[in-house]
Order: sequence, then C-alpha cells, then structure tokens
Amino acid sequence: MIKLYYHPSPNPAKIALYLEETGLDYEMVPIDTRKGEQHDPEFLKINPNAKTPAMVDTDTGATIFDSTAILLYLVEKTGQYRLPSEPVAHGHALSWLMFVATGIGPYSGQCVHFRHFAPDGNDYALNRYDFEAKRHWGLIDAHLAEHPYMSGDQYGLVDIALWGWCGPVPFIMGDDEAWSRFPNVKRLFDEINQRPAAERANALKTRHAFKTEVDENARHALFPQNRNL
Repeated sequence: MIKLYYHPSPNPAKIALYLEETGLDYEMVPIDTRKGEQHDPEFLKINPNAKTPAMVDTDTGATIFDSTAILLYLVEKTGQYRLPSEPVAHGHALSWLMFVATGIGPYSGQCVHFRHFAPDGNDYALNRYDFEAKRHWGLIDAHLAEHPYMSGDQYGLVDIALWGWCGPVPFIMGDDEAWSRFPNVKRLFDEINQRPAAERANALKTRHAFKTEVDENARHALFPQNRNL
C-alpha cells in the first residue's frame, strides 16, 4: 500500500497521475498546507522539508519525499513507465525529466510567488522569474513542436512529470491568453487530460475540503520566512 501525502498543487498531481496510470493501490492522506499541516511534527518525520508530496510505501517501510524521487522510486517498484533503455534516448529523457524538476517547477513556483503573493516592490524578482518561467516553458514548447511526447513517440514518465505543472500555466504567467504562446504544451496537456487516469487524479482535489483562501494564517504557514521581516 502506498500512502500519498497530498495537497492539490502541481507536484503532488504528478504522483497521483502516475499512481492512477499504474493502478497501484494507494491511500490519499490530505495535507492542508494553507492550514500549516506540513509543519506538524508527524509529517516532518516523513518529509523534513515540510512540503508535499511525500510518500510512505507500507510494503517496504520506505519514506520518500521530492516528487521526482518519488516517481523514480515508483518506476523501480512497478517497472512501469521506465525511461527508454537505448542510451541516446535514455539520456534525452533523463535530461528532460531533470529539466522539469530543476527548471520548470522552481522557476514557475517563484514566478507565482512574486506575481501573486509577494508584497509590492519586487519588480526585479518578478522580472527575473517571469523571464525564466517563459524561457523554460518556451523550450518545452519547442521540443514538443518536434516530438509528440517529451521522450519521443510514446507517452511516458516525463509527460507525467510535466502534466502537474501544465494546468497552472495561465496563473503562472498572470495571463488568461498564456496558452497562445505554448500551443504544443497545450496540445499535450489536453491529450493527457483525456486519459481516464488524469480524470481520476484530478478528482482527488475534491475528496477533501482543502482551504482555498490565502489569509494571514495561510501566509504564515506558506511563507514562514516572512516572520523575520
């Protein structure tokens, strides 16, 4: 049994999609980050970094945090959605998987923070992260202009990893028309959304009444560094 510690946000979404695609038996454990549950001592034993997702494999006793680490663990466990074995294709797929992990996620997340949640007066930071988010998504879009999927001709692990971050693209960019800049990303996103596994993964967010407002208490939970200001 897999216990998935989940909040409806991009990185947990990719794990939910993988679990649904592979049919692994799992339990969703809600962690309401806007209520500060990620800082509870019991959760910190699982993920000392106080973020979702995290996972416990009760079959083995393993605890894993960081979404890419979880994906790679699950690939080893199930044997499903392995990266291509041929060396050149393997190298390309591994590179794009890490590009999502170290580029798309962090730059998109910082762009959201400085655009939507940071106090006024951060024009330099917003300019930097807006530029980098657009640059990274532009590289993904250019790649998908030449390939149907991130690893070539077949839907695979890199597409699953990317999917969680695709939905918020207009919010990341602060532009309802943002998809017009990334038509190939939108094409892949729409295709994945048609998969029954994606429908089930999306439905997880409705299984728990997660807090939606970002009030003062939520800001303290999400941005504890601001207590030092």
